Amino acid sequence: MIDLHCHILPGVDDGPATQDESLAMASVAVEDGIHTILATPHTLNGVYLNPAGEILSRVAELQRTLSEKRTGLRLYPGADIHLCAHMLDLIERGEAITINNAGKYILLELPSQAIPVGVKDEIFALKLNGITPIITHPERNAVIQHDPDILYELVSMGALGQVTAMSLTGGFGTMALGSSEIMLRHRLVHIIASDAHSAENRPPVLSAAVEYAEEILGSHEEAARMVNDIPGAILKGDMPDIPEPIPLTHRIRP
Repeated sequence: MIDLHCHILPGVDDGPATQDESLAMASVAVEDGIHTILATPHTLNGVYLNPAGEILSRVAELQRTLSEKRTGLRLYPGADIHLCAHMLDLIERGEAITINNAGKYILLELPSQAIPVGVKDEIFALKLNGITPIITHPERNAVIQHDPDILYELVSMGALGQVTAMSLTGGFGTMALGSSEIMLRHRLVHIIASDAHSAENRPPVLSAAVEYAEEILGSHEEAARMVNDIPGAILKGDMPDIPEPIPLTHRIRP
């Protein structure tokens, strides 16, 4: 499996503080069947600033250690980029990194309690310049939880959605779980990722969430593609084959 959202780099954000903690996360990931991780530290969120050059250096350093220890885990560079104004300019200046530094995709983090007015303008500008935003953990956004049509509109514009594995297994509460189910059924999320921050409390584990997604979707193949084919295509900079979003006719209830 491929984990497209994981805070595994040590000492750069609220993920692991040390390399030993990062190695513990790597061990958990490999045991779960994950062979590839996109290292995605927070950036541009008002607390952490992790420019492209710094992330590339940190990923290379941790990859060397992982290879020396023969973990079999492969890292790629990325970032959990907080929504802000003029995102395209920030990417072009190297203040934010695209997935695998390929200029095709970014992970886009929305505020947890709001949907800023300019989000559609930012998505439009990114798409116009060949960059597809992947909206991270929309099921944990309080506004989208009560009005999932917002996510439908963003996906209809060309954005993709990434659901957190622990949301699907109940780790973020009933609202996030209910939102995840609705988003899966309406094909508004396309990737399952861990958004892991540690080896214990928020571990890099995907397998249990894939099993749950299989129950919701009624298809093992479709659920498995969310941790294999689709993130694999994104890492290569290719356009994955994804289903059309299904319009929503009701709101989420707790």
